[in-house]
Formats: sequence, C-alpha cells, structure tokens
Amino acid sequence: MGYRNKTYVIFDGDEDMWSYAYMRGWNKNENMEFSFYDAHDLRPMSGTASEEYVKRVLKQRLENTKQAIVIIGEKTKNLFRFVRWEIEACIEMGIPIVAVNLNGKREMDEDRCPPILRDVCAIHVPFKAKAIQRALDVFCDNFEWHKQQGWKAVVLKPEVYASLGL
Repeated sequence: MGYRNKTYVIFDGDEDMWSYAYMRGWNKNENMEFSFYDAHDLRPMSGTASEEYVKRVLKQRLENTKQAIVIIGEKTKNLFRFVRWEIEACIEMGIPIVAVNLNGKREMDEDRCPPILRDVCAIHVPFKAKAIQRALDVFCDNFEWHKQQGWKAVVLKPEVYASLGL
C-alpha cells in the first residue's frame, strides 16, 4: 500500500453538501492543515457511471487515506449505497474515523449515527473546525492505541473544548 496522507470525507451529497462546502473553505484556509479527496468530484463521472465503477474508484482513493471524516446529518444513518459502503471500507482498512455531528452534539448521537459506527473505535465531535482539527491531530495519530484499549465512541474532554474556545 502506498503512502497514506489524505483525509477522506464521507457525507450525504443530497442533504449535507453545505457542510462539505464549509469544509472545503476550511481546507483552503492556511490555518487548517488537512486535505481531503472529494468523493463527489470524480472524473470522468456522470449520472450514468455504474455503482461498480464508482466503488472501484473510491476504493483506490481510500488506499491513500490516512483518516476519514463522516459528516453525520439528519439522514446519514439511512444511506447504504455509498455512505455505509465507504464507512465499512474504512473500518476494514483500519482507517481512523472522525464522526462529525451537524447538530452540534459532542458525543455519539444515537438518533443519527449510522449503526455501523456505533460499536467501532471512532471519535465523535461537533461540526466545528477546531474540534475536527483536534480530533484529526490527536485521535487519528493515536488511533491504534485507542483501538487496543477497546475504546468506542471516543469524545474530547470538556477541558479540551474549553482550551479550543468552544
């Protein structure tokens, strides 16, 4: 496997595109130090691209992925065709997952979190740039240790949020 250095973003392209647009803005901000592949900007891609083709291309992109962000909106838990498949692929490949709650919750949201993420080692944070960055920097870099400890539904401590001004 090649060098892994990217952040892969998984989200509901129909309902939560706005949040992804915000993240693209953060990505361009010189104070944010993460980059990610745009799973919805594959070329060549059209409305007629087969599911098999899309999954093959996504799998190739995941092979260069260091960490994944799953943006969790109101309908995310009900998406199986690509979102669940992408999450499953990340779990199988041992890619750390940052679950980002659009409703601001600082822990796993039982009502919105996809069932496949509920019993795996993942960190759950609100949709705030500083919280996401901290999760990427700290949790993802120590993912193997968290996993060995048997941790699931990891959260940032209140004092971390306070230090971030959140």
